[in-house]
Amino acid sequence: MKYKAQPRPLGFALILATFSALGPFTVDMYLASLPQIAVFFGTSAAAVQASLTTSLLGLGLGQLIMGPLSDMYGRRPPLLTSMILYILSSIGCAFAPSIEWFICLRFIQGVAASAGLVISRAIVRDRFRGVEMTKFIALLTMISNVAPLISPTLGSAVMSYSSWGSVFLFLGALGIALTAITLGGLKESLPVQQRVPSSFSTFIKNYNSLFRERSFMGYALVNGILFAGVFAYVAGTPFIYQNLYGVSPQMFSILFALNGLAIIAGSQFVKLLAGRVTESRLFRAGLIIAFISSAAVLFVVLAHGALSAMFISIFLFAFSIGIIGPISFTLAMESQGHIAGSASAVLGSLQFALGAVTSPLVGIAGENSAIPFGVVLFSTSVLSIAAYLILIQGGQRLTGGKPSSESSM
Repeated sequence: MKYKAQPRPLGFALILATFSALGPFTVDMYLASLPQIAVFFGTSAAAVQASLTTSLLGLGLGQLIMGPLSDMYGRRPPLLTSMILYILSSIGCAFAPSIEWFICLRFIQGVAASAGLVISRAIVRDRFRGVEMTKFIALLTMISNVAPLISPTLGSAVMSYSSWGSVFLFLGALGIALTAITLGGLKESLPVQQRVPSSFSTFIKNYNSLFRERSFMGYALVNGILFAGVFAYVAGTPFIYQNLYGVSPQMFSILFALNGLAIIAGSQFVKLLAGRVTESRLFRAGLIIAFISSAAVLFVVLAHGALSAMFISIFLFAFSIGIIGPISFTLAMESQGHIAGSASAVLGSLQFALGAVTSPLVGIAGENSAIPFGVVLFSTSVLSIAAYLILIQGGQRLTGGKPSSESSM
């Protein structure tokens, strides 16, 4: 079957980016309200922070369920069901009678939001191929990365006019808007004849085939490991910038936003060069930049270097993420059209699973030491290169050529 590129890629990207942004909005928008929630329920900060953990757990595990369901029943039905569940869980969070109910509802909200992440990427694989997919994913990455930049500020703005519950009512309203988009503006992209059988054995078989494919797992691991470095950055830099360098909360927000823009710049760099430079060459360039920049971060940490040196090094690392993200998705998904939902689920869940490992590690030496952060960030670049050499290049040597995902380029 021949697929045609979407005639209006910007509008289509905006729709899919909105679904992808549901995850960051779910996680980040209520962060400023955590103290209020603790007071409201008369509980500890740790108990309220557990609601953040459960939402991340829901986002990670939910993708492993929603992805295969979209391969079995098409993209629209699971997405529509999840958006309705998202609306109900968001309203439930706003009116939760206890902290225990709130934590449980946050998990359900995370599971529902995961459908937007995983199914939007599967739809991209349904619609695009090769260089066109790389360009579209770069565009999608650029738009999607705006969400983490604005969601905490938007949450604070909503709270300034009302209580913490209004944040979740706003998320519920966002769910209503996405439900309307699903019903009226999003066509089914997976034909019935291309869907996989709806059975548990098929579910297991598809995941087993993905985990056994060296090329796919190579790109998935490189992507996941480096994004675990991003989670380490998110967890570590608030303390490093403010405690060690004496940066004000306002300046920290500016530095954080600039590093978010670095990811956007990297994705646009890919979009600009896609079709002129091969994806594999751009991918290797991204790995090299990640290695050099993370090594620079570690050096700055050990040498107690200047804030400017730390910022520039982290900025370049974020830029490399913007390069590697779109390309690793394209090369991993190219040969997975029949199970694009499951493949997208593995790519997304690995990011959250590995991020859950790196985030606590950056604080093991206390709030006034940046050494664990430098070591973790550098380790992610080393491990990603190891995954590339062993699984991707090693797979090419075993098969005597390029992996199947690059065969059409």
